[in-house]
Amino acid sequence: VKKVRVSLALQPIATALFADSPFTEGRPNGYLSYRSHIWTDTDPDRTGMLDFVFEDGFGFERYVDYLLDVPMYFSYRDGEYVDLSGKSFRDFMAGRLDALPGALPTLRDWSDHMTTAFPEVRLKKYLEMRGADGGPWNRLCALPAFWVGLLYDDAALDAAWDLVKDFTMEERNALRDGVPKHALKLPARIGKGRGGSVRDLALEALKISAHGLQRRARRNRHGADESIFLTPLIDIAEANETPAERKLALFHGPWNGSVDPVFREYAY
Repeated sequence: VKKVRVSLALQPIATALFADSPFTEGRPNGYLSYRSHIWTDTDPDRTGMLDFVFEDGFGFERYVDYLLDVPMYFSYRDGEYVDLSGKSFRDFMAGRLDALPGALPTLRDWSDHMTTAFPEVRLKKYLEMRGADGGPWNRLCALPAFWVGLLYDDAALDAAWDLVKDFTMEERNALRDGVPKHALKLPARIGKGRGGSVRDLALEALKISAHGLQRRARRNRHGADESIFLTPLIDIAEANETPAERKLALFHGPWNGSVDPVFREYAY
């Protein structure tokens, strides 16, 4: 339960650190993570920050209740997709769907239905983190390292929870809604009542993650632990400049208002 809560509360921090989608059709779109913004304008019944996760008594049963209330899309029967848009899985379990009269769901139906919910953190057989934009090869290991450091070490998990446990529902949602445009520069409360920014939260979260990875002590052949993978994120946070902002500076400078150089300069 604590892992889900920490993951949701810090998901906007990952969005800010990895913000890297500032262009649409070759022009700046007004956002640093346009991908993240798009999800704020998608069906609220199946997206978002899952406020109920922070309520007393949250557990697997409550998450199942949430999924049962997510409107259905389809059922796959006899090689065809049956349109069940907006229908209730609860009614499906009671055999009350007009499109499939008397039919009861299979485990395949339930598995398919679970894939139609897209919250910022999706609970599966693992926790699926959905906040970060994609990026270049040298940041591929940064995202899993960030979350492993926070979640796979008990001391780090406790420290991460201490960082976010006092956030109100309104504060968590304000972070989620604000980081697509402002990323690290979004104002955010640090601790009890102290002002700050998402950058400050990111630096603290990165420090906690690094300590967690160091305690795991999984080393490469050169003796370095996994905290080395956080270096690109630490550089981003310390510079207070996201990958998106770096590209926008190039767009308005050396690239002369063209995005074409991105394919050469950021190719794998």
